Amino acid sequence: MSNSQPNWLQELKPFAKEAWNQSEFKEPTQIQLKSIPLILEGKDVIAEAPTGSGKTLAYLLPLLQKVDPSKKNTQVLILASSHELVMQIHQEIQTWSKGSGINSTALIGGANVKRQIDKLKKKPQVVAGTPGRVYELMQKKKLKAHEIVTLVFDEADQLLVPEHLPTVENIVKSTLKERQILLLSATLPEEVQKVAGKFMDEPEIVQIAEEQLKPEVEHAYIACEDRDKVELLRKLAHLNDFKGLAFMQDIASLNVYTEKLRFKKLPIEVLHSDAKKEQRAKALKGFRKGEYELLLATDVAARGLDIKDITYIVNLDIPKTGSSYIHRAGRTARLGAVEGTVISLVNPVEEKRLKKFARDFDFSLQEKELYRGELHNK
Repeated sequence: MSNSQPNWLQELKPFAKEAWNQSEFKEPTQIQLKSIPLILEGKDVIAEAPTGSGKTLAYLLPLLQKVDPSKKNTQVLILASSHELVMQIHQEIQTWSKGSGINSTALIGGANVKRQIDKLKKKPQVVAGTPGRVYELMQKKKLKAHEIVTLVFDEADQLLVPEHLPTVENIVKSTLKERQILLLSATLPEEVQKVAGKFMDEPEIVQIAEEQLKPEVEHAYIACEDRDKVELLRKLAHLNDFKGLAFMQDIASLNVYTEKLRFKKLPIEVLHSDAKKEQRAKALKGFRKGEYELLLATDVAARGLDIKDITYIVNLDIPKTGSSYIHRAGRTARLGAVEGTVISLVNPVEEKRLKKFARDFDFSLQEKELYRGELHNK
């Protein structure tokens, strides 16, 4: 490792150095450079950085550095709002803690509780989980909250919402007064920071905004009627380099689209919160392996997902908020791995909303049309 690299990178334990050398990171990202020293010092941190900028590692590296594998108790608890995100974080924990002697487990709702209790008996030092299941196991005294040294909220703006807040507050109250709390997200609205401020201790604020919308991402739209969207999506899926994630807010509408596309013999899978855990895992696995080129998803299910080589994000509807649009857009061009296109299929009302997002978040927007199986500027 060269001397120009930050101290913490040179001082990594051997297992982490090895993982770093095996990883796709050549240099630490901005969020890692700014957050890691603060986390190593034990400070509370609120970090806002674009999707795909290396946030997970910004907390995992320093925390795995601090975990004591000889102590058989849970030292780090990471909370996330969706099953998929928890499983993805757990995968990262396993990758980065290989050879460290650190034991970890994932706790998600809908999965077998007895099996999770058995895993907790092995005294994992690091636990990732969804709030409901984590709190349930705390109440059952299977997860010892008073031993937790650091609490992480990943995609914090999804956790500190009315739906999860009472559970999250109960989890926080169960932990030690001197614990460290880390909050990370691509968007952290002021009200979320206010809520967090109530249980954090003079948090350091880290904001990485300059890469908010990375230049590798092109933002485009096709103006159309709602009834034409299914056929347009089918045609998009036949573009040359298409590997796409198509978003829709409403599960019922998503299921209707799925049936129509399957009827047209298009190989696709679906990802939404009503689907069973096994179905969701199978859908993701097949998509990652390239068994089909299109995955239809709702915002909640695809939150924080890191899937390599997605070339297109298709918005079948325009979300209500600009920050949701940014989250969707962030599923492509992950850490600059590939160039990506975000294409929105918009009716006249949605077109206005999309143009407002472009002004608010300062990105350029190009109208396109599909002609002879190719996208052209209009």
